[in-house]
Amino acid sequence: MKVGEAFTGTYLKAEQFADKRALVTCDHVKMEKVGEDTKPVLYFAGKDMGLVLNKTNANMIAEIAGDDEMDNWKGVQVVLHGATTDFQGKRVPCIRVDYPKDAKPKPKDLTAEDIPF
Repeated sequence: MKVGEAFTGTYLKAEQFADKRALVTCDHVKMEKVGEDTKPVLYFAGKDMGLVLNKTNANMIAEIAGDDEMDNWKGVQVVLHGATTDFQGKRVPCIRVDYPKDAKPKPKDLTAEDIPF
C-alpha cells in the first residue's frame, strides 16, 4: 500500500488522476474551510471526495454547464483528468476539468476572408 492510499483525505488529489480520466456528474458545491481559506468544493454524484475548485476549473465547469451559477451545476457531466501547471516557479501535477467525450464545441473553420492578417 502506498502512503497516499493509506491517508486518502477529504478532497481529490492530482496524484489520483495521473494518466487517468474520469467521467463524473456534478452534485453540489459547498463553501468549506480549506487550510486558512474558505473555498468552493464540488461534490459528485455517488462519490465521497470533493474537488476544491480553483478559478480555472470553476470557469471550465461554467462553460460546460452554460451557467456560471454554481447552484445550477447539479447533473452536469464533466471529465476530470491529470495535468500539470506552474506553481511557485515549479511544474506540479494538478486536476483539470474538460468536456465529456464528443460534447466539446467544434471550432469554426475560417475562410481566407475571415483571417485578419
